Amino acid sequence: MHHMKVLSLGIVGVAFAATMVLGQGNQEAANLTREGIEASKAKDWDKAITAFRRAAQLDQHYAPNLASALQQRATIYVSQKKFQEAIADYSEALKIKSDAPDIYERRAYAEMQLRDYDKALHDYNQAIKLNPQEAKYYQVRAIIYQEKGDFKAAMADTEKTLQLDPNNTDAQSRKRFLDAKLHGTPTPMPMPSGPIPNPNAPPPAAAGGTPAPGRP
Repeated sequence: MHHMKVLSLGIVGVAFAATMVLGQGNQEAANLTREGIEASKAKDWDKAITAFRRAAQLDQHYAPNLASALQQRATIYVSQKKFQEAIADYSEALKIKSDAPDIYERRAYAEMQLRDYDKALHDYNQAIKLNPQEAKYYQVRAIIYQEKGDFKAAMADTEKTLQLDPNNTDAQSRKRFLDAKLHGTPTPMPMPSGPIPNPNAPPPAAAGGTPAPGRP
């Protein structure tokens, strides 16, 4: 069986679009945002988040900066296996960007590492609701269902994965395994279930870099 390939998200960039309003409105918020940008360039995410949080409290125009910085710090926490801390940062980011399926997915990965499959399932349900055409969401949700022993649901998600991505080798192998599990023959080959390589983590060298605008 081939594990799902690790997908690189690149660097989680600070939302510089929000800084276009610098110099307008609340000057203290603008100054704090400049401070946060400089801290993020220095990869000091604790300082950046503190500055962005204060700026957002003063002026909600700056909230996207906070959400992006929280995701960056959460990515670092995941690389350090500090999954509870990562979940906390993703949860705070979702309070700002509740319509971002990728944040739900990243939080679900951290929850899977803690074997909190019910919460991970909930987050993949939300991700799918927001972006029902993304094959990898069904692919990983199938793993969660398999881990929980719900092979019928796992098969349904695997078939949906193949509908959206017919050449997905992981889903092809999983379908053979689940078909054997559900129908009894032939004896299925061992199929890993549970946590898989992080589909969201950037390469280690990309964990800290100069933030750039783009997909968080």
